[in-house]
Amino acid sequence: MSRRKTERLLNLVICLLATRRPLSAEQIRQAVPGYDRDGDEAFQRMFERDKNELREIGIPIDVVRDPWEDEPGYRIERQSYELPEITLEPDEAAVLGAAAQVWQRASLAEAASGALLKLRAGGVATDETVAGGVAGGGALEVRVDTRDPAFPALWEAVRDRRPVRFDYRGAGSENVHTRTVEPWGVVSRRGRWYLAGFDRGRDAPRAFRLSRITGQVAAAGRPGSVEVPDGVDLRSMVDFPDEPARERTALVRVRQGACEGLRQLARAVRPGADGWDEAELPFTDPERLAGWMASLGADVVVAGPPDAREAVIRRLKGALA
Repeated sequence: MSRRKTERLLNLVICLLATRRPLSAEQIRQAVPGYDRDGDEAFQRMFERDKNELREIGIPIDVVRDPWEDEPGYRIERQSYELPEITLEPDEAAVLGAAAQVWQRASLAEAASGALLKLRAGGVATDETVAGGVAGGGALEVRVDTRDPAFPALWEAVRDRRPVRFDYRGAGSENVHTRTVEPWGVVSRRGRWYLAGFDRGRDAPRAFRLSRITGQVAAAGRPGSVEVPDGVDLRSMVDFPDEPARERTALVRVRQGACEGLRQLARAVRPGADGWDEAELPFTDPERLAGWMASLGADVVVAGPPDAREAVIRRLKGALA
């Protein structure tokens, strides 16, 4: 199954789980990425195939016929979808947790968030607890993803015990500095990934948040040249107080007549030139903003700030590659 189809099916499940009332086919078409650009006949065929495939793998899609509505509605009852309580031994839970973290490299959570945003922007009440539990059928909350472009190179560097060099943007700063690091491990904490290791420039152990690494990660030494100290606690290296989320504003050019959900969430939208409007969009994480903007394709252009624009460009270049 292609990644595009997998994302579409997952988004469909999340929409039908999250809604508090049955959704018509047209509402589903507008909310689920992958449906919104198809013609009427193509959408109907695709939607029917997707419903059948989900039912075949045991996901119950209910058809609700309201005498006051012309079209039937669709939803998934959580009681029918969720798994019963699962009890795992400690070693089984540890293995499952590690596997879930690696599996979550796929950026499905990002697309799912976009689907829920569209539902809320359209006035449809949603259940906020659905997206966190869908991967485990309600029994396991997987909060880790590795959408950060630097992850593969750093994972390989840790595996090969090889020093790396990268440009790094400090917290709450636009300044970027080059760091040379002996990597000891890649660690997740509260849905974010960090590189823990020895910073040669500062001559001390340090942790680096992957989403703040800009550009490419380059090798800075031979494989096998990094020695991880005995007894080092990688988890404690990233166990620091939560950083306050500083809300900022992105200036986004939006094609006229497009991206209604984005317009609903913007602080302000004003007419622009040459068929474009300008929107002021609040955000806290440039990488999450970039994922959303990249999913909107040619209908948006991020004009600033620079780190948000560069994050979108990296996403688009990665998709092209």
